[in-house]
Amino acid sequence: MEPPEPSEPPSPDLRSRFAAEARAERPDVALLCLLIGTEADSALDENGIDAAQIELDRLAGMLPFGLDGPRAWGAALEDLLGTRLGFRGTPGEYGRLEASLLHEVLRRRRGLPILLSVLWTEVARRAGAPVYGVALPGHFVVGIGPPDEPDEGVLVDPFTGGRILTRQDTETLVRGATGAPLVPSMLTPAEPLHVVIRILNNLRAWASTRPERGDVALWALELSLLLPSHPARLRYERAQLLVRRGDFLTGAAEMDEYAEVVAAVEPATADAIRHKARAARAMLN
Repeated sequence: MEPPEPSEPPSPDLRSRFAAEARAERPDVALLCLLIGTEADSALDENGIDAAQIELDRLAGMLPFGLDGPRAWGAALEDLLGTRLGFRGTPGEYGRLEASLLHEVLRRRRGLPILLSVLWTEVARRAGAPVYGVALPGHFVVGIGPPDEPDEGVLVDPFTGGRILTRQDTETLVRGATGAPLVPSMLTPAEPLHVVIRILNNLRAWASTRPERGDVALWALELSLLLPSHPARLRYERAQLLVRRGDFLTGAAEMDEYAEVVAAVEPATADAIRHKARAARAMLN
């Protein structure tokens, strides 16, 4: 299956909904992921979002009743999602746009570690499990058990079909990604918006190696700018991307705006950005 082609911009209402949900007291990660999907897939509308949420509910209803303890939850999730239904990852998923889109992960039963972890946690949460995401460096996994007592729970790896990780397994994952040892702070629950930011960063990284998919880079940046907290530099990145895509005037105007933001603390940087803005406008001559 080829990655989704560039689509028409989604309804402004959907972006407004994304911004509002991101600012909710308890953001719905599944909804935010599905709203990200509307940017990539013009066929995904409100009905499609509802259908995906219903599917998550249906999967939760397939779990056994009366599960007690993190290991029992982990084993049941591995049996249902990993073994019986075949949700897991493969190395090839890192090159596919749809591996970062929750509605496609539900359909294809394949995805990146973070999207599979979102699916695992959303299904388990709906069934009543004490579950949370864990943003290990380079590899997202799922924690089951008391979030403030990680030693009392278990970690599972949805990318491998939900395998329960030993302490050594976790150490190996972290050392493979960073070369450094596992430290307790790496096992804390991931905040909902941190999950969304990591997904959007993955999408931007995917697009950065594919110049023909500047549309993905642009909407991933624009969604990042709708989050309640984001680096100011994203505005400059968006301006640069607009210039590369041929929107010289808008890109130059945004460069000038960003230059005003940084002028007080980095005057040399501001001057360099203003120079780039002038160069962008000159492209129209």
